[in-house]
Amino acid sequence: MSETLADKLAPYGIDYVDAMDRFGDNADLYERLAMKYLDDSHLVALQAAIEAHDFSDGYSEAHALKGVAGNLSFKDLYETATLVSDALYAGESEAAIKYLPQVEAAHKKVIEGLLAWQDGTL
Repeated sequence: MSETLADKLAPYGIDYVDAMDRFGDNADLYERLAMKYLDDSHLVALQAAIEAHDFSDGYSEAHALKGVAGNLSFKDLYETATLVSDALYAGESEAAIKYLPQVEAAHKKVIEGLLAWQDGTL
């Protein structure tokens, strides 16, 4: 039995089955939109905001990243971005700083998965 695309993407935190439900089984549309994430700047902006201790902007960026990740069914990234977003919303900047490496790791895995999908090595 051959491995499905969903099975291949799962280790990267990408829930393809959920994405197909969300996108009405339009695989081409999902792939086009998922690949746009390769150029997404929310994580970089979040990192810069946290580094500058601009927690209001950090919240905005974390919330936006959470939304993008949720819409694209990047489950691990969504969950970790939610931790940072919720912490910043609650004024718990130290907790947000503590969770940021988890967001960065989940983002890195998504990027690895998308690049492998894009270049056909998945």
